[in-house]
Amino acid sequence: MSRIPLPLPLPLRRAAGVLALAALPLAGCAPSAPPADRDHPSAPATAPHGVRLPAAGAAFDYQIGGAYPPARDVRIVSRDRTAPPAPGRYTICYVNAFQAQPGAEAARWWQRHHPDLLLRGRDGDLVIDEDWDEPLLDISTAAKRQALLGVVGPWIDGCAASGHDAVEPDNLDSYERSDGLLTKNDALAFAALLTRRAHDRGLAAAQKNAGDLLPERRRAGFDFAVTEECGRYRECADYADAYGGRVYDIEYRRQDLDTACRTWGHRLSLVLRDRDVGRPGDRGYVRATC
Repeated sequence: MSRIPLPLPLPLRRAAGVLALAALPLAGCAPSAPPADRDHPSAPATAPHGVRLPAAGAAFDYQIGGAYPPARDVRIVSRDRTAPPAPGRYTICYVNAFQAQPGAEAARWWQRHHPDLLLRGRDGDLVIDEDWDEPLLDISTAAKRQALLGVVGPWIDGCAASGHDAVEPDNLDSYERSDGLLTKNDALAFAALLTRRAHDRGLAAAQKNAGDLLPERRRAGFDFAVTEECGRYRECADYADAYGGRVYDIEYRRQDLDTACRTWGHRLSLVLRDRDVGRPGDRGYVRATC
């Protein structure tokens, strides 16, 4: 999740679950891959569990706000789970896995079908990510995590069935917004269920943000990282130490892209996007690389 809330109206990134409701019943280790030259990105590799990994250092586009034809040099694209994969590109499937979607319709769906899987505070009220108006999902017990897998798991299955190559479960860091009701271990345990489901379906699994969980990435089962603003927050080194060149970073400010490019442009995949992650022709659309 971006650390800077998007202005309303919210893009598809935060509307994917709502659009899909009618169909319903997210340091310090040796690099896992050598540095990649941005002019000569590595070929896709295979992880120990047999899934295909994205090429390290390859040109990347972040299209979760709406799909459009990628630039000719782009080899890796992230799209919302409701969008088709990009033909001829390694496509990452965005899934909001740790929080409900924003808006009253999504909240009503969860309260109607799975009220016990929404996190509630000690006062009985829903715990909300106020930046996005998203209720947190309750991953606090093994039983609830298994029940949530019954909801999120089919979304991952849909990514595989549609032909995506990997999954990007968002809001791994929801415990930071849980008023102390969720823990890192809760997040890691649910992440492990999601990555296992992904691997069983032939998909690689991305760690989305949550840099403090990097030392536990193998326990969670992550294969590479999709990050937001690692340049701005000076976290790119941590992710590079953990995942080598398989770090795909989105910056939302030009100065942060420029800073990241000076240090990491030869090794990591960096892209500047507008905060609405819109499509060409949309007001405010921005996309640039190193």
